[in-house]
Amino acid sequence: MQYIKYTPFLYLILAAAFFYDAFTKWNLPNETPKISLLIGGLAVFMFFFRRRFAKKMEDRNKKS
Repeated sequence: MQYIKYTPFLYLILAAAFFYDAFTKWNLPNETPKISLLIGGLAVFMFFFRRRFAKKMEDRNKKS
């Protein structure tokens, strides 16, 4: 179960990819980067949420 500690960092990689996609679409006339920015922001939120949740579970397991 050690791999669970590293899975939230996949969200940061996804966020970087979607922010890069939004950056490349920014000046194109027929493309809108809104969806890419939304998904990138959601991935950053999920990174912090999963990290906080994992910390809570770790603290709970230490008490038991």
